[in-house]
Amino acid sequence: MDGKTVLLTGGTGSFGSKFVPLTLRNQNPEKIIVLSRDEMKQWSMAQHYKDENRLRFFIGDVRDKERLYRAFEGVDVVVHAAATKIVPTAEYNPFEAVKTNVLGAMNVIDAALDRGVERVVALSTDKASSPVNLYGATKMTSDKLFIAANSYAGKKNTRFSVVRYGNVMGSRGSVIPFFLSLPDGSVLPITDERMTRFMISLDQGVKLVWKALQEAQGGEIFVQKIPSMNILEIAEAVRPDLKRKVVGMRPGEKLHEQMISAEDSVTTVDCGDHYRIFPSIDLGHEVDVNESWKKVEIGFNYSSDNNPSWMTIDQLQQWLEANKASIGKY
Repeated sequence: MDGKTVLLTGGTGSFGSKFVPLTLRNQNPEKIIVLSRDEMKQWSMAQHYKDENRLRFFIGDVRDKERLYRAFEGVDVVVHAAATKIVPTAEYNPFEAVKTNVLGAMNVIDAALDRGVERVVALSTDKASSPVNLYGATKMTSDKLFIAANSYAGKKNTRFSVVRYGNVMGSRGSVIPFFLSLPDGSVLPITDERMTRFMISLDQGVKLVWKALQEAQGGEIFVQKIPSMNILEIAEAVRPDLKRKVVGMRPGEKLHEQMISAEDSVTTVDCGDHYRIFPSIDLGHEVDVNESWKKVEIGFNYSSDNNPSWMTIDQLQQWLEANKASIGKY
């Protein structure tokens, strides 16, 4: 991204709050354009970065194709983070989730192709792998759209790829700030004692996007290798002082997170610190495969319950102590 103009959709959300400072500090872009529909969050971010002349703000919605065409003019790199993400919200408002997550993805693709954007990376989620809820189904559709978009590029230089990761530790609306917000003496609700979740920091998520921007050839899904935790261990690390009560799973919620399905194993390779799911369709361009990468076994699946790597209670408590000032604020 050195010397490039970068546009981030949904740029005032959790991901954007970490992507912007890390990218300004480490990647030396010419300009970062933050596109979102929340003027208050944009104003707040602008105040925080009032001395940063490489940052621009653009009010807009990915549902509005004409606005994207205007925003993408002169842009080299697009990172697509805008989405309707909360599982129960999507279950009860399916039309709205489809408009943002599916139609919005189509608009981003069309604008990127027509404006000559060089690289597009779309953020995905574990819920897009073998989806059981509407949010996951819309994100799976979005992933398919961005992968197939490479075949529409033709002789153009635009390349599309996807990054997929699970539960972001401490992000706004996630379980850690929720547990921390409970008053002393209250009961901590547990959805299911068997539940497991992947654990990733926003820093890791940003670095995975950088990797995809640098190395993607078009059509790959990048999946970071990260540890898992059981929900009871998360509760013990965050609020050991509270009694617990099993309350049952929310509508559309998964017992375990999955990032690579057995069906995807046919085209998945192990790249050391991450996996790459290559497209199963012919996109019209050759893909180079590093000799050090290994194809995973047919039937392999990467989920939070069969993960060989696990985070301990002590490790999570150390992370909480080091990041307490930012938990729930991004």
